[in-house]
Amino acid sequence: MPTATWNGKTIAQSDDTVVVEGNHYFPRDAVDQAVLTPSTTTSVCPWKGTASYHSLVVDGKQNTDAAWFYPEPKSAAAEIRDRIAFWKGVEVRA
Repeated sequence: MPTATWNGKTIAQSDDTVVVEGNHYFPRDAVDQAVLTPSTTTSVCPWKGTASYHSLVVDGKQNTDAAWFYPEPKSAAAEIRDRIAFWKGVEVRA
């Protein structure tokens, strides 16, 4: 089962991930909401749309903008709506 871990803590786990461009997008309800903090950062992908970010906080340590999601993905990326992916040192094992 795909699992995302950072700073020694499992932050997401689900057997229902969607893989896009090598990234596992976890269902939002499979992510530990207690470790997510909102960010004002956004970025734009030409085919997925505008991504929003969360920072992670685990045991007092912060990983800025380490999680991203597409609140309103373009139709070509509709399958990742309400899903979160990770980077910046978050280890994802499938």
